[in-house]
Formats: sequence, structure tokens, C-alpha cells
Amino acid sequence: MSGREGGKKKPLKAPKKQGKDLDEDDMAFKQKQKEEQKAMEALKAKASGKGPLGSSGIKKSGKK
Repeated sequence: MSGREGGKKKPLKAPKKQGKDLDEDDMAFKQKQKEEQKAMEALKAKASGKGPLGSSGIKKSGKK
């Protein structure tokens, strides 16, 4: 019996991933994704200032 049998065991360390060699196509794709992400964030910021679009939600009847 060892002295450190009980308790939580440490997870094994995963080997570090090596940096991939990115060719020009991959670089262009990543750049395009970054630009699309920035555009989406700008649209979200613009849309967040406005209220709901139209009042076409759940319609309540006049009955109580």
C-alpha cells in the first residue's frame, strides 16, 4: 500500500500540440473568418440598440 492511494488523482498531462504549418489557403480562410466575425459583432451591436422588431409575439386575448 502506498501513502497516496486515496483522494483525487492528478490527470495525466497531454502532450503539447505542435504548431501546424499553415499554407496560404488556410491563412486566407482564417482571415476571412475573422473579418466575418467582426462584421457579425458590429451587426449585433447595431441591432441591440433597437427594440423588438414588430409586435408579432404572443397575442393575448381581451378576456380576463
